[in-house]
Amino acid sequence: MTDARPIVLVVAVALIDADGRVLIAQRPPGKAMAGLWEFPGGKVEAAETPEDALIRELAEELGVVTQPACLAPLTFASHAYDGFHLLMPLYVCRRYQGTPVPREHAALKWVRPMALRDYPMPEADAPLIPFLIDLL
Repeated sequence: MTDARPIVLVVAVALIDADGRVLIAQRPPGKAMAGLWEFPGGKVEAAETPEDALIRELAEELGVVTQPACLAPLTFASHAYDGFHLLMPLYVCRRYQGTPVPREHAALKWVRPMALRDYPMPEADAPLIPFLIDLL
């Protein structure tokens, strides 16, 4: 069976602080899925690697800097939304410079892995939580 929906490649990261908490970001008003909490990241542009896209998105969205060697792939989400199919690798990053600030999100929150389920997330993000709980 063939699915006519385009595949959209989006990359996400679980930024981990020194206390083992994960950073989540709240989608702003006016955007799709506004108010839901997500792992930071964004679309991979043409001629960009997922790692390069994540480094760019972290700088743009959160004001933090990291390097490809600091990004460890953990798992991925594959989810069919209306109109497109999302493919989203999730990386873990423990080494970065700067303090995250919500440049494009309504809010940021550092959350213990077991508490991630307490925050409403997009359908593609929620299945990633058990992998983070197992890791941390």
